[in-house]
Amino acid sequence: MAARIRETSGDDLEESHDINVTPFIDVILVLLIIFMVAAPLATVDVDVDLPGSTATPAPRPETPLFLTLKSDLTLAIGNNSVPRSAFAGVLDSRTKGDKQTRIFLRADKTVGYGELMEVMNLLRAAGYLKVALVGLESAGGQAMPGTAATGANTAPAPGGSGAP
Repeated sequence: MAARIRETSGDDLEESHDINVTPFIDVILVLLIIFMVAAPLATVDVDVDLPGSTATPAPRPETPLFLTLKSDLTLAIGNNSVPRSAFAGVLDSRTKGDKQTRIFLRADKTVGYGELMEVMNLLRAAGYLKVALVGLESAGGQAMPGTAATGANTAPAPGGSGAP
């Protein structure tokens, strides 16, 4: 509390009921600065040192072999439609029996996950284990979901699918 001296009252000091807020504001500003500094440090952050990769990207084949699953669930190898019953034979003739050939698998957006897995099972049953899933690249350079490859790096589809 503050005291004020009156000129007329002699030795008696009268109490003043006004609050001096200057020390209160100083304390609040110091606390504000402390919390501004401490708040970013209080967030949970897992520090992980990820290993680097020295693997070089897989070279894109000169004539990639595309397997397309259309919206009506028909299969096409290259530009030719193929019945599922003759799928393995046509694929063997296109790859000349080389089971190490990478197959670039494209599917329409409307195709369900189950149907896509059936086609991947057909590829596995035919002996082709190197499958790359092809998708469009977004404008920001980030690959859209579905561009990840199974087993190695992907190569986007040429001609309108985001190829460099």
